Amino acid sequence: MKWSSISGSPLGRALLALAAAAVIAVAVTLANSFLDKVSPTAPGPGSAGAATVSGKELGDLVATLVVAKEGPMTGYTREKFPHWDTNKPEHGFTGDLAQYTKCTSREVMMLRDANGKVTLDAKTCDLKVAAGGGWQDRYGFIDKKTGALGPYKFITDPAKVDAEHIVALAEAWRSGAADRDEDTRRRIANDSMNLVAADPSANRSKGDQDPANYLPPGNFRCAYVERYVKVKVKYALTVDTAEHTALRTAVDDCLRRGEFK
Repeated sequence: MKWSSISGSPLGRALLALAAAAVIAVAVTLANSFLDKVSPTAPGPGSAGAATVSGKELGDLVATLVVAKEGPMTGYTREKFPHWDTNKPEHGFTGDLAQYTKCTSREVMMLRDANGKVTLDAKTCDLKVAAGGGWQDRYGFIDKKTGALGPYKFITDPAKVDAEHIVALAEAWRSGAADRDEDTRRRIANDSMNLVAADPSANRSKGDQDPANYLPPGNFRCAYVERYVKVKVKYALTVDTAEHTALRTAVDDCLRRGEFK
């Protein structure tokens, strides 16, 4: 029997689905192996604004990204990415942060990214901010009136801090997450590498754009590029042509600026 006949049958469609799943599984396995060699965990407390890899290492990761046309937004809702999950080891909050197992990934991220005296009760998950404590925005944003970088905000009210997804959930959907199971999307939404505390004004200026259309204008840019690439590689998410070019250009720029080793 010819393949054209088989491929149109229920058996053929099932075989194609199994083959696609196998390819994705291999890609994820290889990507995670590569990431373990580069940096197995997300940045720890106080280090959210610093890049942690060399330009060569990050360039090698960019080279592993699969370039493909973005998928449609058909069927997308944020609810397809369950969050906020409780703090499980798979989300990557290590060291002292691992003790907060009753708290959500958002709450633990807020503790990780805090400045000054900010505490999180491991039993009640109450977040308390003492005098001088709070969250320093690292993104920055361009003032629409002046065209200049606006002042960085220091936020003391945790309710006024955005939990930013570096690879936006809508962008993840367009890049392959639409075809993943709910558990994979849950991990994308709660991954410590994909989360950072941000000023809402800066976060809104990004929206769900990819690096072809948005990169932080402030001092978080190079660390942002690193973490964006790592998340895309970890979950075998694709990049479109313009996005891939923008990432390569950003890595080269960060290297010239001395942001990478």
